[in-house]
Amino acid sequence: MLKGLVRFALLAVGLLALPSESFASTAMLKADDYVGISFWLISMALVASTAFFFLETQRVAGKWKTSLTVSGLVTLVAAVHYFYMREVWVETGSTPTVYRYIDWLITVPLLMVEFYLILSAITKVPGGVFWRLMLGTLVMLVGGYLGEAGYVAVMPAFIVGMIGWAYILYEVFLGQAGKINASEAPASVQSAFKLMRLIVTIGWAVYPIGYFFGYLTGQDATNSEHALNVIYNFADVLNKIAFGVIIWTAAVAESDK
Repeated sequence: MLKGLVRFALLAVGLLALPSESFASTAMLKADDYVGISFWLISMALVASTAFFFLETQRVAGKWKTSLTVSGLVTLVAAVHYFYMREVWVETGSTPTVYRYIDWLITVPLLMVEFYLILSAITKVPGGVFWRLMLGTLVMLVGGYLGEAGYVAVMPAFIVGMIGWAYILYEVFLGQAGKINASEAPASVQSAFKLMRLIVTIGWAVYPIGYFFGYLTGQDATNSEHALNVIYNFADVLNKIAFGVIIWTAAVAESDK
């Protein structure tokens, strides 16, 4: 059953990588369009990562398959949205805010689920850990979207998003999730957990930096959009692909014992 699902997922990834009428832009990508180039590079990297994570589910022990599958789902969902986002950018030169937040609304909660899953693979974890991580994620995303979409002033929305992020950091460093990792996890899982929360701390800091340069500097709107999208795009490499690689490393290390 699982092998069949993996084959189906890999077929879907392969189809995504092929040009199609839905994804093919009628506008040509220009050599000096660094934002457009970043969209193309990262969309292909996400497709490759998805194939890798799904294939590696066959290598790891059963208790790690869910974590690795979720990593593949994160990069798969992101890849689909990046195909659409790069088309919006190349065609119109405008920021694909709606597509980006739809992507984040799915992938960021899945990334938070990974903290819960890797701990659940080695010990019993209270459900409250899961729900607190989800709450912080939703506050962070809703605050950011309301500001970027123009529903509320950008500064109050920025503050709300930062509060959600701070709540997540508290849970993984000082809250129950952090305490379970410190007291019950083996060395390989502790190492992965620490690297994952380092990404949530440093890697996720790129998003408020992008938000700041995009909306709060008072720069020319065109320059701001360029900075915003390049920063967001390369942040996704760290926060989705690298995040999954860390989980894969822990899963392989524990499975090979």
